[in-house]
Amino acid sequence: MIKSMTGYGRGEAVLHGRAITVELRSVNNRYLDCTVKLPRIYVFAEDAIKSMVQAHISRGKVDVFVSIGPSENGDVSISLNRPMADGYYNALCALRDAYGLKDDISVSVLSRFPDVFLVEKTQEDLEVMSGDICSVLEMALQDFDAMRLREGEKLVQDVRSRAAVIAGLTGKVEERAPGIVADYRARLEAKMTEVLQNTQIDASRILTEAAIFADKVAVDEETVRLRSHLSQLEHMLAGGGPVGRKLDFLIQEFNREANTIGSKCSDIETARYVVDIKGEIEKIREQIQNIE
Repeated sequence: MIKSMTGYGRGEAVLHGRAITVELRSVNNRYLDCTVKLPRIYVFAEDAIKSMVQAHISRGKVDVFVSIGPSENGDVSISLNRPMADGYYNALCALRDAYGLKDDISVSVLSRFPDVFLVEKTQEDLEVMSGDICSVLEMALQDFDAMRLREGEKLVQDVRSRAAVIAGLTGKVEERAPGIVADYRARLEAKMTEVLQNTQIDASRILTEAAIFADKVAVDEETVRLRSHLSQLEHMLAGGGPVGRKLDFLIQEFNREANTIGSKCSDIETARYVVDIKGEIEKIREQIQNIE
């Protein structure tokens, strides 16, 4: 199915006693540009995150925000700094003996001195932690894709409705084309009659001029190609997938045919149809800028 390039997704879970939240936000961009923001101590997971994003998203400016809470199981260990405690104890005993002080050395007294205890962060399994982050990222990507699919469906509906308008206007141009030549021939004959008055008009000359004019203003090739482009547009929309770049190229071809028809037409009514066609093409172009 067609997906929009803009979207938002969120995933959260508690894995191995640690709360993990991942958010995704994206906007339009010609290529895939992924930025990952996560706590510095977990930067080792950045490559895995980007690989997952690249597997799900073909283009767009994507920001990934990762938030990781403290471990419920405790992620620090506390141990006795024996050399430091021995030093403090021996110094206290020396102080007691030197001045004949009361012997009140206790655990509470020793524990107040700095660096008696060593506080160390527990070494984490990097592969497990990276896997946990990617698991939550998968949840966020599913939520993200669901929103992009909804937006993509709306874009497809709008593009199809505008393509139908272009098809209708193209039909009007085709219907109008034979009348343009007939009108030109009638005007040419009337003009020659007025200029030549009583002189007999050369019918073959009128036919020749009308034929030359018909060739100049003929738009059947352009309208046939325009209808072919409309068919191709529907085929791409029905096929789904990341077709935004192909659609962008195709809409340039739409513009080329519309401009050619406009340059050939000398009829006011046809010119209006062409203006309306180009207006719908421009609206489609704006919409497909949002398609992945």
